[in-house]
Amino acid sequence: MSKNIIIKIITGFMLLFSISLSATWEIDLESGAIFSGYNDVAIPGDVGTKFSLSEELDTSVTPFYRLRLFYNFNSKHHLGVLFAPLTINSEGSLDRDLIYQDEFYAQGTPLDVKYQFNSYRLVYRYDFLRKEKLQIGAGLTAKIRDAIIRVSGDGVSSSKENVGFVPILHFRLVWNFHDKFSLLVDGDALAAPQGRAEDVLTAIVYQVSDKVKFKAGYRILEGGADNDEVYTFSLFHYAALGVMINF
Repeated sequence: MSKNIIIKIITGFMLLFSISLSATWEIDLESGAIFSGYNDVAIPGDVGTKFSLSEELDTSVTPFYRLRLFYNFNSKHHLGVLFAPLTINSEGSLDRDLIYQDEFYAQGTPLDVKYQFNSYRLVYRYDFLRKEKLQIGAGLTAKIRDAIIRVSGDGVSSSKENVGFVPILHFRLVWNFHDKFSLLVDGDALAAPQGRAEDVLTAIVYQVSDKVKFKAGYRILEGGADNDEVYTFSLFHYAALGVMINF
């Protein structure tokens, strides 16, 4: 084995060791309340009846939680997973007949609608700017959606289920405007001819210690798709509180 190869192997081990020494974990737990904005649905998208789950039916404020785990290889490279369940229930009746997923619901039929949009994501981010007062990063998110919209009424139930993969752009900005307080803008977003998706948090972060931070802010979740199979566009407002723990 040549001297150059030995040097390269030793250098590689030293690099891996230095990365492992600087690596940290971060748990990000978020909870609060969801307020429904527009939530318009027509299934099938070409011949189904378009109706609003939030404006024509009653939708209550819904509690939520989200859990994210990040592995920080070093100060610049970050890999995370996110579990973000979402279920909204609506009830009421329409002033017209409804055709949904080839089922017929007569005008005035009491309806119960379950809107589910669970999200599982794998996130990679690279922080290309890291200053004392400002950090900016960007990357990619691999998102798996587990969506169900189920309509029930008068003994009839029909549902549209969809599990699919969506690649999204990821971004994050932190402005440390005070020793203990910072502004955080963190999200995933992408628009394409097939549809769009935005999930963005704007929050104030309070640093309790080197290991613990609290956050409070507003999250917007918006998006949808329009094609022959499905028409659905929704907007949700989140009042969010959370804690971030590093170890």
